[in-house]
Amino acid sequence: MLPRESRMRRPDEFRLVMRTGRRAGGSLVSVSMLATTFPAEGFPSGGTTPSPGPSGEGVRAGDPAKVGFVVSRAVGSAVVRNRVKRRLREEMRGRLASLPESCLLVVRAHPAAAGARQEELAADLDLVLGRLLRRQVGALRRQ
Repeated sequence: MLPRESRMRRPDEFRLVMRTGRRAGGSLVSVSMLATTFPAEGFPSGGTTPSPGPSGEGVRAGDPAKVGFVVSRAVGSAVVRNRVKRRLREEMRGRLASLPESCLLVVRAHPAAAGARQEELAADLDLVLGRLLRRQVGALRRQ
């Protein structure tokens, strides 16, 4: 189970990440990441991401990374989708420490994830996350 502060639940956060985040895909999963790597005073709108929720809060600098999951009906029945989500959640729990602070991450399962072994799922997730994190480091170096 992911810690409560590391779970993404609000639809506006999912929307923001899917529309403006960087994407990388593998054969089993695709990951979109929106990294907010600048300090609190560099944040627009007083230290939060530009997507405040209905209560007016967003992601603040220094907050832990948040992860959300998208598993569509194309993956399988409700039982299969929930199994895939549980497996992805378990894999992400061990990788939270390697994510930048205040980043938002959406993991989308492809239909092939339903029949994949846990080791294959972990390897594909590592590949995709590694690609995204390398791109992020490269973007920071260019600034």
